[in-house]
Amino acid sequence: MNKPRIIAFYLPQFHPIPENDKWWGKGFTEWNNVVKAKSRFWGHNQPHFPSDLGFYDLRLEETRIAQADLAKQYGVYGFCYYHYWFNGKMLLERPFNDVLSSGKPDFPFCLCWANENWTRRWDGLESEILMKQNYDEYDPELHIKWLSSAFADRRYIKINDRPIFLVYNPSGINNLLDIINKWKKKIKELGYSGIYLCAVKSVHNKLVDSDLMNYGFDAVLNFMPPHYSILPAKKLPSIPRWVLSSFFNKLVKLFNLERKIGKLPVVSVHSYNALVKKIINSPVSDYKTFFCVMPGWDNSPRTKFSVVIQNDDVNNFKKWLMHAFERTKNYPDEEKIVFINAWNEWAEGCYLEPDLRNGRKFLESILYVVDNWRPNL
Repeated sequence: MNKPRIIAFYLPQFHPIPENDKWWGKGFTEWNNVVKAKSRFWGHNQPHFPSDLGFYDLRLEETRIAQADLAKQYGVYGFCYYHYWFNGKMLLERPFNDVLSSGKPDFPFCLCWANENWTRRWDGLESEILMKQNYDEYDPELHIKWLSSAFADRRYIKINDRPIFLVYNPSGINNLLDIINKWKKKIKELGYSGIYLCAVKSVHNKLVDSDLMNYGFDAVLNFMPPHYSILPAKKLPSIPRWVLSSFFNKLVKLFNLERKIGKLPVVSVHSYNALVKKIINSPVSDYKTFFCVMPGWDNSPRTKFSVVIQNDDVNNFKKWLMHAFERTKNYPDEEKIVFINAWNEWAEGCYLEPDLRNGRKFLESILYVVDNWRPNL
């Protein structure tokens, strides 16, 4: 019996692009959010700073090779790159395109279509759209044709010879069934035996598992961070501040003062250990499910309205990952996959790359699980 393959989500927003220069300021990258982070409560571990790899630029091949070498050394099988496609227009595409064209690093990968509108959510202005997903003008055949250049790469991760392709928010696609049928038709015309579609069950996806399967998905991914239905209760010491800040912001909104005085930060603080216990005790879906583990979560560097699930004990991450491995024991070997969110989501406090506080502890935990997991048959 093979051990599960670990695939880590990979954020490409660590290099400047003209659109971000326009929207957020000249030279903006994800590091701008990371370095401006502040501690918002007693014991809050912010800011987070990288150690081994430094404040890198993903336009550099040397950086991308160093990331893959580090991941491989500690048992990560491959990366799942976020793919930003807006009817033929792509954003943050350079790192992956360079990986594809250069053949380096020699490390497995797949793609996740991050099919959401780009908004000013970091300013708390979700309604201000910067780049819109227009599905009425979406051309599924053009998209698959472009994707096929990635699918054809020998490094692309496949299940039973079908390239695995993740969709971040299926419920946001108003003509989903028609698009999936056209994907499947086009991929066969291009000479593939099929495509393995995985629906990401994120906070934005409103479809239940049975609906997703009826639309033509092969599997669902229990993505982390969890939506509020599975979050444990807020930590008691954080509740008074959360209530006061929320009340103040309601007054600001009521009197239309958002742009004059702004809103206060609102931080929802939860226990990582309690979350792990809740997930371990949660029922298993009747449908093919890939499990996702995260080392922690803290999106306060990105937004005033944040969720913090701070992990102060790496052993809890190790326990969660071991549990995710265990849940794959009855899967066919090709479908033994566990995702980790994420390799490098630094502004969401959700990364495996070494930092100044924990060093390589999370990577070491992965290697421990990979080396020591034995299925209980």
